[in-house]
Amino acid sequence: MTHAITLRTLSHADARACSEQLADVLIDCVEGGASVSFMLPLARTTALQFWHDVAAGVGRAERTLIVAEDSAGILGTVQLITAMPDNQQHRADVAKLLVRRRARGAGVGRRLMEAVEGAARAQGRSVLVLDTADAVAERLYERSGWQRAGVIPDFARLPDGPLCATTFFYKRCQPADAIAC
Repeated sequence: MTHAITLRTLSHADARACSEQLADVLIDCVEGGASVSFMLPLARTTALQFWHDVAAGVGRAERTLIVAEDSAGILGTVQLITAMPDNQQHRADVAKLLVRRRARGAGVGRRLMEAVEGAARAQGRSVLVLDTADAVAERLYERSGWQRAGVIPDFARLPDGPLCATTFFYKRCQPADAIAC
């Protein structure tokens, strides 16, 4: 990858317009073994429906969708889910950090995490939560100051079927006008 990588937050219309590229990223990650709620084989129609649902959530202001892209298109994505119960309006879930296999190791995941943390601060969220079944992602989160909350064995399945443990992380943040995450 020799192209400049840019990040942007997608609007509802942008997310709908980018659904084909987003589906490509999701399919690539699942085919690469990512435990992100989908099983193999992942049908393109299923991937597209997922992104259409995400776009609808963006339109309802229930989530923020951030993408990293270069001149060839979308390399990765992450979401901030802010649709929380009344007693949890101070927090958000970070979900579906996805980076194409060809773009891994180039800092895309780190940049997406920095962007989603910035979005959380801008929205006044003070606690972020995420989970992962991937050791490489765990190292990224730990290096980024996330705290390991615990591991649940057999929490989910890998795309090819076996059960896997899931590690939960959290990070305390301050609003944008206070101390950074």
